[in-house]
Amino acid sequence: MSVKLELYKVFKEVAEAGNITAAAQSLYISQSAVSQSIKQLESELQTRLFARNSRGVSLTGEGQMLYEYVRSAMGLLETGEAKLTQTRELQMGQLTIGASDTVTSQFLLPYLDRFHRRYPAIHIQIISGRSHKVLGLLQSGKVDIAFASTPADAGSLTVFPCFATHSIFVAGAEYPCDFNHVYTLEEIARFPLILLERKASSRLYLEKYFLQNGLHLHPEIELGARSLLVDLATIGFGVAGVTEEFVKQELKDGKLRKLHTSFEIPPRSVDMCTLSDVPLTAAAGQFVSFVKESLDKAW
Repeated sequence: MSVKLELYKVFKEVAEAGNITAAAQSLYISQSAVSQSIKQLESELQTRLFARNSRGVSLTGEGQMLYEYVRSAMGLLETGEAKLTQTRELQMGQLTIGASDTVTSQFLLPYLDRFHRRYPAIHIQIISGRSHKVLGLLQSGKVDIAFASTPADAGSLTVFPCFATHSIFVAGAEYPCDFNHVYTLEEIARFPLILLERKASSRLYLEKYFLQNGLHLHPEIELGARSLLVDLATIGFGVAGVTEEFVKQELKDGKLRKLHTSFEIPPRSVDMCTLSDVPLTAAAGQFVSFVKESLDKAW
C-alpha cells in the first residue's frame, strides 16, 4: 500500500501540473521516474489515466474520476499530519483524568487551573469515581491518568506518590464526649460511628485496621458523600471516621474537633497512576510532568 501511495502522489502532481517535466521538478525526481510511475499505476489499475496533448498531458475520464478521490484522500492525510503535529505541540488534544470528587477539589484544582491557563487548547475531561473505579477505567484505556489511593497490585502501573492521607476520628464541637481524653480502639468502636459506604477505599482501609486488632466496626450511619459525613458529624449525629487532609478547613473553623487516640492508623498515599506499557499522549505526558515538577518544587 505504501508503494501505491507514492504512485498516487506522482499521479496527483502530474494531474495538477498537466506536464511531466513540471511534475518531476516539483517532486524532485527525474522525468523518466515520473513516466514510469504513471505507467505502473495504469498497469495496476488496467486503465489509461492520461492522454497526451500539445502542452503535455490531460486526464482521461477515468483519470478525472480517480483524481477526485486521490485529491480528497491526500487532503485528509495532510490534515491528519497537521492535526498530529498540533497535538504533539499541545495546540489541540484531549486529556482525560479519573479522580474522586474529593481528590479533584482538594488536590487537583490548582494543577488543572494552571495547566489550562498554559495549554488552553487542550480539552480536559474529569471522570469522577473512587479509587477502584478510576483504576479500572485506567486499565481499560478510558482515562489517561488516574489519581487513586495506593493500588494493591501496581504491577502494570507507573505510580507517582502525590500526598499522604491520615485517617482520624472527629465529632462536632458540641458533641458529648471528652475531647481531652485519649481514646482506645475499643472506645472508638463503641461510639455511634458515621462512616463512608463500604465501597470507599478509605472505609475498607479503616475496617482492615480494626480487624487486624480484633475489632469489628458497626457504623450507625453509612454515607456515599464525604460532605454529608462532615455535615452529620458537625450537627452531632456521632463520631466520624474521616481523612484528615480533607477536613482541614472544618477543623480550622472549629466545626469539627479531632479525638485524641492511643493508636495511629498508618497513612496511605494518593498516587498519580498511568499504564506502564502504554505510551502517554502528548497532553497526558505534559500533565504528568507538570504535576511532578510542581510537587518537586513544593518539597
